[in-house]
Amino acid sequence: MRVGRPVKALPQPLCDYCGAKALLARFGDEPYPYRDDHGPLWVCPPCEAWIGVPARSTRNVPLGRLANADLRDAKSRLHDALEPLVAAKMRRDNVNAFEARGKAIRWLAGELGFELPNPSIHLLTLEQCDQAIRHIEAFVAARRAEPDSRQPTRDD
Repeated sequence: MRVGRPVKALPQPLCDYCGAKALLARFGDEPYPYRDDHGPLWVCPPCEAWIGVPARSTRNVPLGRLANADLRDAKSRLHDALEPLVAAKMRRDNVNAFEARGKAIRWLAGELGFELPNPSIHLLTLEQCDQAIRHIEAFVAARRAEPDSRQPTRDD
């Protein structure tokens, strides 16, 4: 018999696509989607949706929502769109990549009105990822279209 504080139940996410309870899969388990060990994952085998858990997590709390192939692709494209902004922030403000990425995600969430409890894209939906990518592309295009006031013009 255990004495002391009760232990909270293991968080078991539900699949956003079919509503089934996700399974905790580790390397070597049948539903595990990777060929190499990437740590434990919450997996919905019928939907082929999954999400990881933080490294060294003892409670296997999911990082966000389960993502199918389309959502995983959208998150990857969003990361790719954010990276030039992150690199520029690192150079300009001399901050590390984690801080720069967090600030970029907070800026993006504020611009688009997304409620994110922490600076991470793991909770975004497919539509939100697509909207964020379009916003970043428009922002970058607008920045490139602005004349650079630091460079002399032909009249100078």
